[in-house]
Amino acid sequence: MKVLLSGNEAIARGAYEYGCVFASAYPGTPSTEILENVTHYKEIKCQWSPNEKVAVEVAIGASFAGGRALCAMKHVGVNVAADPLMTLTYIGVKGGFILVSADDPGMHSSQNEQDNRNYAKFAKIPVLEPSDSQEAKDFVGKAFEISEKFDTPVILRMTTRTSHGKGLVEVGDRIESKVERGFERDFSKYVALPMNARKRRVVVAEREKKLKEFVEETDLNRIEEGKGNIGFITCGISYQHLKEVLPDAPVLKIGIPYPLPMKKIKDFVSKFDKVFVVEELDPFIEEQIKAEGIKVYGKEFFPEIGEFSPEVVRNGLVKAGVLKEENKVEAEDKAIPRPPVFCPGCPHLGIFYALKKAKAKIVTGDIGCYTLAAIKPFEMMDTCVCMGASIGNAIGMEKVLGSGKGIAAVIGDSTFVHSGLTGLVEAVYNKSNITIVISDNSITAMTGGQPDARSGFTCNHEPTGKMDFEVVARAIGVEHVYVVDPTKMDETYKIVKRELEADHLSLIISQGPCVLYPQKVKREKFYTELENCTACAMCSKIGCQAIYRTTEKTEKGRFKWNIDTTLCTGCGLCIQMCKFDAIRPISRKGE
Repeated sequence: MKVLLSGNEAIARGAYEYGCVFASAYPGTPSTEILENVTHYKEIKCQWSPNEKVAVEVAIGASFAGGRALCAMKHVGVNVAADPLMTLTYIGVKGGFILVSADDPGMHSSQNEQDNRNYAKFAKIPVLEPSDSQEAKDFVGKAFEISEKFDTPVILRMTTRTSHGKGLVEVGDRIESKVERGFERDFSKYVALPMNARKRRVVVAEREKKLKEFVEETDLNRIEEGKGNIGFITCGISYQHLKEVLPDAPVLKIGIPYPLPMKKIKDFVSKFDKVFVVEELDPFIEEQIKAEGIKVYGKEFFPEIGEFSPEVVRNGLVKAGVLKEENKVEAEDKAIPRPPVFCPGCPHLGIFYALKKAKAKIVTGDIGCYTLAAIKPFEMMDTCVCMGASIGNAIGMEKVLGSGKGIAAVIGDSTFVHSGLTGLVEAVYNKSNITIVISDNSITAMTGGQPDARSGFTCNHEPTGKMDFEVVARAIGVEHVYVVDPTKMDETYKIVKRELEADHLSLIISQGPCVLYPQKVKREKFYTELENCTACAMCSKIGCQAIYRTTEKTEKGRFKWNIDTTLCTGCGLCIQMCKFDAIRPISRKGE
């Protein structure tokens, strides 16, 4: 039976069909839906982890116990997980181990663009790269087989289009792994002391030799016969783009970009006048081929930056002289550009308004919805480096500038659990006097509302232990801890201003539920009595998307402001800004 699945849904289905018993992840676009869909299969125990490093570590434990394990994350998450991964490559596995890296060419939702195929070469482990949803599912099974056969972790690399694009997938029954469950003590394998690691380094080298023989034979690297005297070597989503532009071209489709089947490549290249390597982002395949002395063409015609599309591939082929330039008819772009904005009633609005009003000198930021405070109307975020970096960045600035007064670090609850906690320990230990704000909406909102350790729910939405930031902070040694409701503007402002001016470390926990997850916050809405509006525009300063400028003017010719009641969530921030009784609860309408 065939069903329509996205690449991420297909990976989850593959995990089910190929006997996976454990899956872990940290949410991050474009990988998030993998674990969300794994939760549909009761045969697989799964969980959100506080960060990618922990997610890999628990999956390693599952593998050591003989279970097939899958761990998913976006590309930058692999940087966090690299520490355990690089040693796992030496230790090897028992049950099959797959690390899914979902890369984001074009940076649709990421702070950088990186090609994680490089991690495979770096770690000396195989990487598989599917081109569509069917392959995404099938490659899960192949990856588990390779992992167990060669005693190695395997990277399954996805990109945004293969993760989110949909295609028909043949689904089947579940096949349990033949690996026996249970942990077997093996000091020389599982204990990575230097005396053992030196021996395992040799094992890794021997494994690479065997893998290089394997990739020459596997059908994961296949030749598709075609017309013409020009050949193409390609992989991943680039294969789909190339086939759309040149459906009849002869192609060597690479399913395992590392290690490469060099004998097969050499034989393929020898049959054509020219061979082009078409691959997104880095010249990963191209450089390996050229290092073997094989002449191919690639990045002189195709870009190394940004996401590929059929148009990008076509332009590269025109530049290379393979295709003639066509007279193109530009499609009319009717889409209206819309900058990213906070949701109406978002609790982050209140805390950033307070920071702006209190004139914070420097605000170091982090990864999350609240990073939108870097742009108008707030423009109150001065740095954003990576998950959990805001606190460390603020501490470093304080050390150089000589004072922490006026310096605030803002971090979300999920990000604080991810890797902000150690920054707080650093602040206490090294006598920092900055102001730290945890903007706590009790959910990982930016990736779609996944629960985290603060939320009190597991990935299956079962009640679980709930991390109390106030208790944790005091246990670490923070003396000045304050919990505020960011919708109470005066109270929030007074505490923020006082702590910014204080000469001590303080933690402000700004608690307000996300208005979208897990269910939209139900509160009484507000409306504008336009007759009372003086057009002072104070209500617009909180940056709520439910507030808009009308075409109606006052006697002095200024435009009045109104509330879109269909968007209003009733947070009450705007009514606290209005001194003219122009904003009222819906229940007072008609007075």
